[in-house]
Amino acid sequence: MKLAGKVALVTGSGGGIGKATAIALAQEGADVILNDIRFPEGGSDTLGHILAMGRRAVELVCDVSDQAAVEEMFTQGQAQFGVIDILVNSAIYSDREFFHKADMKGFHRTIDVSMWGALYNLRAFTNRLLEAKKPGSAVLISSPHAHVATPSCMAYNMAKAALDQMGRTAAIELISEGIRVNMVYPGWTDTPGERKFFTEEVLDKAGRGLPMGRLMKPEEIARGVVFLCDPASDSITGSILSIDGGTQLPWWSKRGTGAF
Repeated sequence: MKLAGKVALVTGSGGGIGKATAIALAQEGADVILNDIRFPEGGSDTLGHILAMGRRAVELVCDVSDQAAVEEMFTQGQAQFGVIDILVNSAIYSDREFFHKADMKGFHRTIDVSMWGALYNLRAFTNRLLEAKKPGSAVLISSPHAHVATPSCMAYNMAKAALDQMGRTAAIELISEGIRVNMVYPGWTDTPGERKFFTEEVLDKAGRGLPMGRLMKPEEIARGVVFLCDPASDSITGSILSIDGGTQLPWWSKRGTGAF
């Protein structure tokens, strides 16, 4: 129960990494404010799962690209649960097209959610902690896309590169206030969002071609987030934790050696 007595807000917690992270934080004792724009009426299974553990939980539907809506979400969450100690920014949007052909509406939406949404949440989180004179921990779910120029993903690549600088800058600005900011790089992870771009057959084949022979699991990413949020990790700030199954290593260079 590393996080007993803590309140966490997890954006994008309707599925994938956000959902797994919300559950993992609750398993360690945190009460959780769930955020997603896609929550069904009547509540998600994430909410039920956390409530069944005996934790407090609530769903707040909010488009994170709307700064006023984000501020209201934090106001509502704090009114119900008290000051929010932990922020996990997992909400993203991504379209995939070559930049010169891209629908600019989708291009802007990708940046509005994945970059501006992260900033609005981090800003609201920080200001409330500063007002309460409390320490806290923010984890921004970034991506190797921040430094790997993956084709057809320009907007997402740009957003994640900006996210890393956002997190590092915030970390140094807030270090004397006891507010930590870190980033996580998931590898290619088996989430519902991947089905927007790939069939099950393609995902299975691609996973078998990776260094570990499979895609990452959302629960594996969530364990890394919990580690960073743990008060025992209070010396870690401005850092990037890669949970990627070795995909950022030059594993492709071993093709033909019999290793893969």
